[in-house]
Amino acid sequence: MTAPASSLRARLAAALVPALDQPQTQDVFLYTDRPLPDGPFTPAAVLIAITDRPQPGMLFTQRHANLRQHSGQVAFPGGRLDPEDADAIAAALREAEEEIALPRDAVEVIGRSDLFRTGTGFAIEPIVGIVPPDLPLSPAHGEVDAIFEVPLDYLLDASNRALKTVDWEGGKRSYYEFLWEEQRIWGVTAAMLVNLARRIEAAGGLA
Repeated sequence: MTAPASSLRARLAAALVPALDQPQTQDVFLYTDRPLPDGPFTPAAVLIAITDRPQPGMLFTQRHANLRQHSGQVAFPGGRLDPEDADAIAAALREAEEEIALPRDAVEVIGRSDLFRTGTGFAIEPIVGIVPPDLPLSPAHGEVDAIFEVPLDYLLDASNRALKTVDWEGGKRSYYEFLWEEQRIWGVTAAMLVNLARRIEAAGGLA
């Protein structure tokens, strides 16, 4: 069972890089036998928003079906850093406000997880925050088809994730996958979830 909301903040903080510190610059869970591009990597950020309820959940988006890249896939709100963004936290909060109408001042930023460099040339920084439950969120037209919440207990349970390997562009690609109701969470989003779960477990868990 996940910790009550009153202790969730402290337990998450113990598992994360403090918000004002620099993130760890390591590559985690690339899951491919192909080398990374030489760079430079484009800075990006996502918001991992955890709902402040007795049984917390985590917010996800389903990307619009007509987007050029990753159409229809499940993702965290986020995107590349814009010139006006002070840092990755500012970018994650801005993107969440733009994509799902999550007010920036409603997010209590707890910390950062590990930097994640992808084969598509992005360096993505996951920002973890706690948000009030049942906010009147709204998907951005043309970007997001749906917003949904998955119980945090489910996502932290290793038995609910599968590691799969496929042939991909002449090589092997492995990825984690979660199946929740009608939603498939996989790829970079699932890898970030697994990394966060392992951080939480190493810090003593949320129970």
